[in-house]
Amino acid sequence: MGLALVFPGQGAQVPGMGRDLADRWPEARAVFDTVDDALGERLSDVIWGDDADALTMTANAQPALMATSLAALAALKAEGFDMGRVDFVAGHSLGEYSALAAAGSLDIADAARLLRLRGQAMQRAVPVGEGAMAALLGLDFAAAARIAAEAAGDGVCQAANDNDPGQVVISGHKAAVERACALAKEAGAKRAVMLPVSAPFHCALMEPAAERMEAALADARIGAPAMPLVANVTAAGVTDPEEIRRLLVAQVTGSVRWRESVQWMAGHGVTGMWEVGAGKALAGMIRRIDKSVAVRSIGTPDDVIAAMEG
Repeated sequence: MGLALVFPGQGAQVPGMGRDLADRWPEARAVFDTVDDALGERLSDVIWGDDADALTMTANAQPALMATSLAALAALKAEGFDMGRVDFVAGHSLGEYSALAAAGSLDIADAARLLRLRGQAMQRAVPVGEGAMAALLGLDFAAAARIAAEAAGDGVCQAANDNDPGQVVISGHKAAVERACALAKEAGAKRAVMLPVSAPFHCALMEPAAERMEAALADARIGAPAMPLVANVTAAGVTDPEEIRRLLVAQVTGSVRWRESVQWMAGHGVTGMWEVGAGKALAGMIRRIDKSVAVRSIGTPDDVIAAMEG
């Protein structure tokens, strides 16, 4: 069975995530300690506290989700999981950094620092209230892209996340996104839902953040991953460190081609995908993209044990 490990993005965070992993496996706790040390603060206290608003802040959520994913992977390894079984890694948006750390391309401390900077840069790129994102349900990517282009007369509006055959997220200026929602309903969308996000990710408004990340990534230590990364912006495997560096910059303003990424992996022999970290959003998307792929979500001790027994 061809296996891919996939890693969740922003929106999957929940207070307390990963605490049970850290309590059971010293290897998992060490991941959180490494992230705390890299950031010079106790991010683990934010992750395991009860202040959901603090955890949801982009600058906290991004390294927090990476830490939780890598802690779950550390628990799997502690139970005997062999990374040699893995054919590809992939991540949704910030999950790409988790995937690269899992594949040995980035070390965990560097990934944490880059994600803290990425979150700060994305938040600062657009004044609060000027941007928005919305999920269009019941339309395919081509239809959503046409609607976004039509709404762009009111400002930037782009198809940001091609999540699955019936869910596309659009991003841009608030007025343009609201206009696109109205147009989507007229075009037969089942629903058009404004998302509770603090910035319009994966669109041209993120260009200032892309510039900051280009500077940061220029100095980052990026090695060849042990297995190909299926990149968000190309929906294809990549192993060259310099190409990975370029794609991480392009990802900030580019679309997350998740549906195509899953299809690409399935077309290259992957029959099983394990979602490693918080939540089960990616598993749901994968099932809607290709029902033939066997999916697991691994975010709790029970999940870890079940994966190793199954």
